Amino acid sequence: MPINIYVVSTQDFTGKSAVCVALMHRMINDGYKVGYLKPFSSAARVRGGSRIDEDARFIKETFNLPETIEELAPVVLTDEGLAAHLASGDGDSYTGRVQAAGQTVGQGRDVVVVEGSANFREGYVVGLSPMKTVELLRARVVAVVGFRSSLQIIDDSFTALTRMGRDLVGVILNEIPAEQMDYVRDTVKPYLERNGIDVLAVLPHQTVLHSVSIGEINDALEAEVICYGCYNDLVENLVVASAGVEHSLERFQRVPNKAVIVGGDRPDIQMDALDTSTKVLIITGNLEPTPQVAERAELEDVAIIMSPFDTLATIEKLETLFGRSRFHQIEKVKLFEALLSQNMNYEAFYQKIGLK
Repeated sequence: MPINIYVVSTQDFTGKSAVCVALMHRMINDGYKVGYLKPFSSAARVRGGSRIDEDARFIKETFNLPETIEELAPVVLTDEGLAAHLASGDGDSYTGRVQAAGQTVGQGRDVVVVEGSANFREGYVVGLSPMKTVELLRARVVAVVGFRSSLQIIDDSFTALTRMGRDLVGVILNEIPAEQMDYVRDTVKPYLERNGIDVLAVLPHQTVLHSVSIGEINDALEAEVICYGCYNDLVENLVVASAGVEHSLERFQRVPNKAVIVGGDRPDIQMDALDTSTKVLIITGNLEPTPQVAERAELEDVAIIMSPFDTLATIEKLETLFGRSRFHQIEKVKLFEALLSQNMNYEAFYQKIGLK
């Protein structure tokens, strides 16, 4: 039987998917046969009538896994599925699906990385809470704790220990600000370990891991792309152009690697943005750029997205996107793999989980 490693987050958007991908890459490079399972998903997209979990799709394509997406993500709960479940209340079928999927992905594998819940509150409605899923799969647990404050990461780590008990292998403290790194390493980490919580890694905050691709921006706006530029490039910052052109260039120069939201009636400000480190112009009001702006964007390899919304609505749709982008870009994968390898003792980790 393979060793199942259940990776769970204590809060949403703390780096759980990144940890799963990095663990899989490292274990494969170390010669192990590695599978993947996402037992429960509540954030699927409906494509062509099918419910698709994007994390499972990305993992399948990245690692060329032979299983179907339905086998990798056996329980995908949409709003319609939730309504049907609430009417029937049949939770046994969901646990059965997870057990069957676990057997399928485990065949011929040394270890299976199980992408768990985004927090400890998910899955109860279908009988697949993190604790129940760990029990079903007889898994060991790695908890990813994202930084909000020093007190919070301590409390979240104890929450993981309380919920998972002896199944908890350890915690990964992620997204630690530079000014807090020494304190977390020298004070918080020893304190947690004295109290029975093994800290597997302390990882610094990396801005690029919170970046979004131009394609993700376009999808969020359901917009039209005029100039594609580097469509898959990552954007780290979002800037809203002010009405006054006299200070726009100075402001744009201070912010690198950015997307600029600008009114369609301001080609002067659009040109200012193109004079600086801009990846994409987001022109609001569904207005096309002038030929001069379009030509300059093409020359600078800058994408132009025509937002169908006014400036305020465009801002509202994009504000929550930054910092909550999914881990589906190869630049992020490579960076996080290197980061985890530099900060985590894999030999000790393998010994803890019984992987020889």
